[in-house]
Amino acid sequence: MKRTLVMAAALLVAVPAFAQYPNKSIRIVVPFGAGSATDLISRVIGSSVSAAVGQPVVIDNKAGADGAIAASEVAKAAPDGYTLLMATNSPLSVVPAMKKSPPYDPLADFTPITDVGRYTFFVVVNPSVPAKTLPELIQHAKANPGKINYATGNTTGIVSSALLASLAKIEMVHVPYKTEPQVMPDLVSGRVQMMFASSTTSMPLIREGKLRALVTTLPRRSHLLPDLPTIAEAGYPTFSIISWAGLYGPAKMPAEVTARLNKEFVAAMGRAEVQEAMQKQAFVLTPSSPEKLAAWTKEQLESYRNILKAVGIQPE
Repeated sequence: MKRTLVMAAALLVAVPAFAQYPNKSIRIVVPFGAGSATDLISRVIGSSVSAAVGQPVVIDNKAGADGAIAASEVAKAAPDGYTLLMATNSPLSVVPAMKKSPPYDPLADFTPITDVGRYTFFVVVNPSVPAKTLPELIQHAKANPGKINYATGNTTGIVSSALLASLAKIEMVHVPYKTEPQVMPDLVSGRVQMMFASSTTSMPLIREGKLRALVTTLPRRSHLLPDLPTIAEAGYPTFSIISWAGLYGPAKMPAEVTARLNKEFVAAMGRAEVQEAMQKQAFVLTPSSPEKLAAWTKEQLESYRNILKAVGIQPE
């Protein structure tokens, strides 16, 4: 009897920790502040996963350095599935492409879990700008070189604006801000006149008539503004910047943990309440296998390197 109890205890000890995964709260590190599009998306999906697995999913906002602070923290975390990164193109595409010595390797230092989705961005202008279409804005910029101030609140805005200026051969003045919400008062007042803005921050102001949208940057028109053309329809089919989000863990996570996380987050993204909330944000869900996210990460890193090279932005 004693020997049987000892053997049973040994078997219990031998059961891998991931067999009971998750048995405590899961932390998702978000590289932007509370109220940002990535924060809202993480909270909606995280809440659905929490209800399904019976454990809290905690959102931890670690803003700064274009997402590199958050990404660095997750890259160094224990690969046990309890610290995850809701990454975007900022920390995993732009930062590695813009730095000669990036603080982490986006391909080697993370475990891909699932693609999450695509952000909707609009080119918006202050209503004082005499342009109701993107071609009219380009004409206005060419007639007034250096007189349009364009704002950015993230790396998507920085790279997108630089690419448009390069493709259209226009000269504008860059006014950088730390976050998109900081831009909005100056954009509405006319201190800055133009911006690549996410739907989360710009849509309420567009509806109120305080901003004018000219195009969307996604390949398809947004259901929020179905009459608004895409940037390709407006004459720039080679504009190739995509703002995206994906879920990652630290490198070397157990395959069983990765598979469980993929299953739960993909299931959450398929639930009606999550899809409805994402539609309101004009966020397009694109759940995937870990393998597809790995391939996408590599593809986007190379794409951003090529774009930065084309517009003359050298790694620092």
